[in-house]
Amino acid sequence: MKKIIVTGAGGFIGHHLVSSLKSKGNFVIGVDQKWPEFEDTKANRFIIHDIRVPSQEWEDLFQGIDEVWALAADMGGMGFISKNHAAIMRDNVLINIHTLEAARKAKVKKYLYTSSACIYPDYLQTQEDASPLAEAQAYPANPAEGYGWEKLYTEMMCQHYHEEYGIDMRIVRFHNIYGPLGTWQGGREKAPAALCRKVAQAVKDKKDYIEIWGDGLQARTFCYIDDCIKGLELIMASTYTGPLNLGRDEVITINRLAELVMDITGVSLKKVYVAGPQGVRGRNSNNALLKETIGWSPEIDIETGLKLTYQWIEKQI
Repeated sequence: MKKIIVTGAGGFIGHHLVSSLKSKGNFVIGVDQKWPEFEDTKANRFIIHDIRVPSQEWEDLFQGIDEVWALAADMGGMGFISKNHAAIMRDNVLINIHTLEAARKAKVKKYLYTSSACIYPDYLQTQEDASPLAEAQAYPANPAEGYGWEKLYTEMMCQHYHEEYGIDMRIVRFHNIYGPLGTWQGGREKAPAALCRKVAQAVKDKKDYIEIWGDGLQARTFCYIDDCIKGLELIMASTYTGPLNLGRDEVITINRLAELVMDITGVSLKKVYVAGPQGVRGRNSNNALLKETIGWSPEIDIETGLKLTYQWIEKQI
């Protein structure tokens, strides 16, 4: 049995991760400034703490810990991260520095940091059919404003903590994780959840349209939560200390994503295009290094994952 800290344990991915780690017999301490929103945590201990604020109590928590899984972050979908650059950079750098320092002082051996595909240069993502992004293409750097810069900076900080303090580091670049128990309203939700909500609400309200930001041709890959958790655990069990993509290499436009949600419900709704943040034009995950490192890459196709996500969000509505 390992003694593990998961930061961001009240969030979508962190909550699922805590449940998985606990099911494998580990002693799991979850930390967040909020409780999980949609079901009770399975953590052995759950501590409400604002990691932006350093304290001796926070540092003492790391004594005797075998692994840290650092997921805590101020983040959301494009609607949020496009308008909160200063807060995101300030909050997340503080969170990451305080977590790394607590782990260093307690001589924690193993540490996993969750980064983002937002670290990749904008100049590689200007077309819908953009080439899959490989880990080495992060430089020359030109990441997404705010959130992307903060994630790339922390990647470098993690690598230096590995080199200079001997922490056995893992760095994971998420590519749009989605699924049940995730944020689906309020401005921080991502595209799959937002479109599921819009279609379900339109059906309930007997409307014949949904709104889509931009022209709907912006393209992404989306990774279902079960694949994400499996990938995280395989990466942590590996010996690779550099950044690794974790995403499905199945590109889909926002228009097509909306159509798949409609197919699930058996309705046909008009797509009304409105102004809104769109991010890069196209982004895909190159999983060659992931497969080479752990012998696996995400398997759950978008139709399967989206159906499960829609069914859950429909129940919330």
